[in-house]
Amino acid sequence: MSPADDGAWDLSSQRGLSEWLPRRLAAERPAITVIGDVMLDGWWSGTIERLCREAPAPVVEVATRDFAPGGAANTAMNLAALGARVSVAGIIGTDDAGNTLQRKLQDAGIDVRHLHTHPGMVTTTKIRISSGGQVMLRIDDSAKAIPAEALAALAASVRDAVGHQDAVMVCDYGTGVLAGPVREALVEALAGPEDHPEPAEPYGGQGESGGLQTAGPRPLTVVDAHDPLPWALLRPDLVTPNAQEAARLLGLRLPDGPDRVAAVSRHGDALCAATGGRAVVVTLDRDGTALFSADGGTHRTWARPAAEKQASGAGDTFVAALALARSAGLPLTASLDLAQAAADVVVHQPGTSVCSTAQLSRYLASFADTALSIDELALELEAHKAQGQRIVLTNGCFDVLHKGHTRYLNQAKQLGDILVVALNSDDSVRRLKGPDRPINTEADRAAVIAALSCVDYVTVFDTPTASPLIRRLRPEVYAKGGDYTPDMLQESGAVEEYGGRVAILDYVAEHSTSAVVNRIRAGEGAGQVH
Repeated sequence: MSPADDGAWDLSSQRGLSEWLPRRLAAERPAITVIGDVMLDGWWSGTIERLCREAPAPVVEVATRDFAPGGAANTAMNLAALGARVSVAGIIGTDDAGNTLQRKLQDAGIDVRHLHTHPGMVTTTKIRISSGGQVMLRIDDSAKAIPAEALAALAASVRDAVGHQDAVMVCDYGTGVLAGPVREALVEALAGPEDHPEPAEPYGGQGESGGLQTAGPRPLTVVDAHDPLPWALLRPDLVTPNAQEAARLLGLRLPDGPDRVAAVSRHGDALCAATGGRAVVVTLDRDGTALFSADGGTHRTWARPAAEKQASGAGDTFVAALALARSAGLPLTASLDLAQAAADVVVHQPGTSVCSTAQLSRYLASFADTALSIDELALELEAHKAQGQRIVLTNGCFDVLHKGHTRYLNQAKQLGDILVVALNSDDSVRRLKGPDRPINTEADRAAVIAALSCVDYVTVFDTPTASPLIRRLRPEVYAKGGDYTPDMLQESGAVEEYGGRVAILDYVAEHSTSAVVNRIRAGEGAGQVH
């Protein structure tokens, strides 16, 4: 029986992204309210064979018209597809777009009791017209002003909408739906001091290793807003601006390319302070995401981008998966990696798409049997070196993945461009650790490690040390985690032979695999660690 079938499995200690994990999270069925700017996205496609007579503009002969919930409604659709019990709150018109949007949400099993309609409201629509996979034009239609009666009705329903929920997601794209009375009602309902005790562990909002049980009666509160500043009074657990929104918040101009990650990282504390967030996750498109928590914790994810020109809504997928995982009790860093995986699924799909539990499980299962032979890996790395990319190599058993491992691998990735993890074979682990290890086979260990966004390649070696592998691959950096010095490592000589560098990274002794294994064998839960 896999942990996905075991309701007693403790998600708070889960670090790896195994294929069973999405099903296990869906089984939790967290109740989540999405409140904000619901929209209808249109995707019209056709052929272009001529220019119009009135102007040098192409004529698109439309062949298909597809519609999908967008904005906050797309976030709700992703949550439902991942197994959450979802309700949506917002304002739409009584127009055709509003009727279509409401019907699609209901068909997905989403509760629309708090989705208010008003005849004076125009349902926000964004219609993209494309040909040959290229978007040629986008037509936006939205209300110039939100009817006061509709705002009052939504504000009056806020407390009921967010009550008894595991999470509340505020999706504010600046249309005015969440302005004035609605924002005041949300702050009153969610930010009262009696409902917001300080967490037992500040890193990650509600404790890096736990779920809602450590946060008291207030639901997990996530703010996804073009301008997070007005929501600082809410003291959100998570704030998810993109790079442009973060730069605007800080009054900065970010550089293009990978340098923007470093530029954002220098201002993590300021982002937390400005947004009032316990943790801020800056989404960086092709560069993944960067996490900053109010207690100084950091984490990165790396995207596996696609060239799809019509993909849209990957950010909605990311924040939905992040909220689902956190509300179900998955640690924050693991939740971030899972959300990145969900976004990677969506960017390979056209249009406004969602990532389902089944799709995410299949994606994570695809990392099984991805460990390369040494010869295959050498060929791959030669191509990366030819492009001027720096190779980082690390090795270890990585038997039972824990917080120390993921933090260490995250740091290793940031030493270069390509991270290779070499796993000790099962026989090698037995020689090192004893006949009762490894707990997990090399195939299982390779699949879990490969699914981490920071890892580019995995291989398996059987020699007493990694020196033969180092001599073959010649990485620019050899990284090792532990209480070592370079002089203590047998591999240092092999690295120095060709002018490589040895990097010693953080060592977290209390999170060692041996300690985790001993705790499991003793029947101790995460809450029994002393």
